[in-house]
Amino acid sequence: MSSKGNGNSSNSGYTYTGSGTNSQGNHYCSRSGDDGGSGYHYSNTNGSYYYANTNGSTYYNSGSGQSTYTAPSGYSVSKSSGKDKSYYYKNTNGSKYFNDGKGGSKYTSPSGDVRTSSGKK
Repeated sequence: MSSKGNGNSSNSGYTYTGSGTNSQGNHYCSRSGDDGGSGYHYSNTNGSYYYANTNGSTYYNSGSGQSTYTAPSGYSVSKSSGKDKSYYYKNTNGSKYFNDGKGGSKYTSPSGDVRTSSGKK
């Protein structure tokens, strides 16, 4: 039996179409979006989880401070938490930006030009 939910970022609804636990003890749910898309999520015994949303975006959390969100366009953001405050952006135009969380950063343009900053004065 499917059940109605409302939980994605665009506030459009979805219907749960299945769920279960695999042989490793990891839980999963699948769903069909009112927009015609399909999606699923896994919650793993190691604390990590992964969402493939009905709009084409994905989100992964390692359960130990690392996470990555990827938009339907391909734009992605990766982040660390805890003592390591680094983050990384990857844009659909090919540019990239990395911040080490300590004042240093690196930008790479779509053409491959690199600019860095140490954050030191």
